[in-house]
Amino acid sequence: MIRSFSFLACGSVIYSGMMLAPAAAASAKDGEAVYTAKCKNCHGADGSGNPTIAKMMNVTMKPLGSEADADIKTAVTTGVGKMKPVTTVAGTDLDNVVAYVHTLKK
Repeated sequence: MIRSFSFLACGSVIYSGMMLAPAAAASAKDGEAVYTAKCKNCHGADGSGNPTIAKMMNVTMKPLGSEADADIKTAVTTGVGKMKPVTTVAGTDLDNVVAYVHTLKK
């Protein structure tokens, strides 16, 4: 007799008798602190871009907030255009920055 069953229940996985909780949700509040320290100088407090930096770099900055999570993470970790990677933002800090950037959506 063959039986099949699912190990996924209510977003948690049961493995060898232990329940593994999903990763904690990202914190936009914690992300704001990281954004302020690492991103605000170029992207501005509201994510619309710092016009002085944009002029100096000869770039047009798109307002932040409407990008997909993966696109934000790629921009931070590998850079995009003239933006260099921000190697000091990773892991939980990166997830938190992504959550905060989404609050900037206009």
